[in-house]
Amino acid sequence: MIAPALSKLETTAAPRRQGGLALVLRLWDRLTIYLPLLVAGVLALLTYWLVSNAPPAPGPVLERAVKHEVDYFMRRATVKTFDDKGRMKSEVFGLEARHYPDTETVEIDQFKMRAINPQGRITTVTAARALSNDAGNEIQLFGKARVVREPQQKADGSWLPRQEYQGEFLHVFVDEERVKSHLPVVLTSGNDKFSGDSLVHDNVSQVTNLQGRVKARLEPRRSTVPAPGR
Repeated sequence: MIAPALSKLETTAAPRRQGGLALVLRLWDRLTIYLPLLVAGVLALLTYWLVSNAPPAPGPVLERAVKHEVDYFMRRATVKTFDDKGRMKSEVFGLEARHYPDTETVEIDQFKMRAINPQGRITTVTAARALSNDAGNEIQLFGKARVVREPQQKADGSWLPRQEYQGEFLHVFVDEERVKSHLPVVLTSGNDKFSGDSLVHDNVSQVTNLQGRVKARLEPRRSTVPAPGR
């Protein structure tokens, strides 16, 4: 009695297993049809999430505005410069010096300078205020400006006279030995005195150009020829 009953159960279970397998296959077929759409949907959601959480793109880099500000200053400072042979070219003193990096200039109060050219001629410069480039070879003088070149003997034995320039503004080019001004200037050369509304002087070529209302006072030269005997 038991054996026929088992055979009957197995016969009934077999069709059920086959029906379940067919159902799984049909579901898998449908899933494979819609699988690309599901993958595309997942990728779209992932892309949206990445864009939403990504950091904002950097904006255009704005150049920092350069300000005319002092980056360092010195009080009662003395600065000396030397040539490649160790000889002093210039010595500068100021009550206070302020450096501006944007223009590469130094502003100096109560300015004083002593310079020596390669031939050994000494030039002294003073002013209430000076504006110099970092190299120290171009200087603008403001307020009671004064440049003095000491006399010097030339190779032929003759002398270059003492020269003095005075004015409220002088522009000095140290290495080129030039002085110019767009304001009135008084020039003294030896015992002679000149004045004008503007000045350009080149010490190398010994040429002076005064413009505007020019005045001159020339002292008579002393004769080097001995007077005839009586």
